Amino acid sequence: MKIDSTNWKILQCLQQNARMSNAEIGRKVGITSPAVAERIRKMEDANILTGYRAEVSHWHVGHQMKAIITVRAFMGRLKPFLEKVSDFPEVLNCYRITGNENIIMEVVLFDQFHLEEFIDKLITYGETKTHIVLSTVVENAPIRTKRI
Repeated sequence: MKIDSTNWKILQCLQQNARMSNAEIGRKVGITSPAVAERIRKMEDANILTGYRAEVSHWHVGHQMKAIITVRAFMGRLKPFLEKVSDFPEVLNCYRITGNENIIMEVVLFDQFHLEEFIDKLITYGETKTHIVLSTVVENAPIRTKRI
């Protein structure tokens, strides 16, 4: 599917506010509400738009700590880790990466004791490095570029 400038404008609107009405998007983009709905449907069908979600403040639901943890898996422990990681409720995002470490994760935790317990679970799979997040500089930035 071709992403023209109108589709890019629609994507920008939805990334800013996924609950924005088709009528409001149409006003911003310069097309009718039914045309917006049709374009959104086509982008969903083409898996360009893959979902809509609510963003929840980890802080306000009791998780007072966010951390980035890397794992360098022990020989034979990467596959078991990959099968288990989605079961860990602390994990927000997990990526398999290149370099010395195999995995990088973003996690939320209640406190330092929770962090210690979580690391204890992880060390059965490999060597870990933990980085405590002090503040967020950029989060959930919209995709703003297109290939020309």
